[in-house]
Amino acid sequence: MSQSTGASGFSLAIDAMGGDHAPDSVLDGLELAAERHPQARFLLVGDEARIGGMLARRPRAARACSLRHARDVISSEMKPTAALRQGRQSSMRIAIDAVAGGEASGVVSAGNTGALMALAKIVIKTLPEIDRPALAAIAPSARGDVVLLDLGANVQCDARNLVEFAVMGDSFARAVLGLTTPSFGLLNVGSEELKGDDRVRAAAETLRESHIGPNFHGFIEGHDIAAGTVDVVVTDGFTGNVALKTAEGTLKLMRDLLRQVFTSSIPARAGYLLARPALDRLREWMDPRRYNGAILLGLNGVVVKSHGGTDALGFAHAVDVAMDMVTHRFNDRIREGLAQIGKPVAAA
Repeated sequence: MSQSTGASGFSLAIDAMGGDHAPDSVLDGLELAAERHPQARFLLVGDEARIGGMLARRPRAARACSLRHARDVISSEMKPTAALRQGRQSSMRIAIDAVAGGEASGVVSAGNTGALMALAKIVIKTLPEIDRPALAAIAPSARGDVVLLDLGANVQCDARNLVEFAVMGDSFARAVLGLTTPSFGLLNVGSEELKGDDRVRAAAETLRESHIGPNFHGFIEGHDIAAGTVDVVVTDGFTGNVALKTAEGTLKLMRDLLRQVFTSSIPARAGYLLARPALDRLREWMDPRRYNGAILLGLNGVVVKSHGGTDALGFAHAVDVAMDMVTHRFNDRIREGLAQIGKPVAAA
């Protein structure tokens, strides 16, 4: 069977035990993913006695997977430091070890976010060219999907970090969104060139003179994210996390208000029936499962974090993202991009 894995034996290592509904949602998601990626091979890591029979009832996943036993599970409550000390025989750690050892090109887990980030950074390590990894995600906008990074991996960043995030975001948008010339911007308190602090202005100066400079929109503001002004939004982890959580809260508020409006009276219920086809399209477009999968960029392997409470469709989407990164040699794109920029700008 031909593989899109490079030198690795497996396309992806899968943490079968991570997540609120594991292993059922993981195995159901792999059943969908195996149909979408018939050439892929997955190293499925988990409790062999528990998932062996379950895997046999999912024929496509069974054909694509090799099972490796793990006796422990990192719980959602376990602190990252405890996971580093005590989780060596866990499904998450063994899956990450497979990437670090070159057996697999990437890992997907719906388990403990802090533990996954800590283990990935310590075990897989960052690319030599990268100072710090960044957490990225895909979100909807008025013009289509948009990439946001960093979303919390680095609360404090300097100009060099922002330049690296821009290169990683550009490479990610090309590999996963299929964009040939993605536009990008630096999130700031205003769009004018004199706005912001020294590190943001220094990063902007470097990016304007780089090989991706023609696609650099400049500074953008918070409202530009939902408007889709650019394809890639670059910021520090503190600001990015606040922006993400604000957007999630706004979407929840919109859903709650719509529910209240359409259940407030008999005429409103009738209006809902008339508007239902359009609302169904809106629900499909805003379905969080379509955007499931936070990605830790800048490591010596692909690392995708699925939402812990997602279902099979959401987990399959996280696998899709990881497979796109593996197939399109995402890390090689990052190396090439940073080489063209040259020596990163010093910290401002």
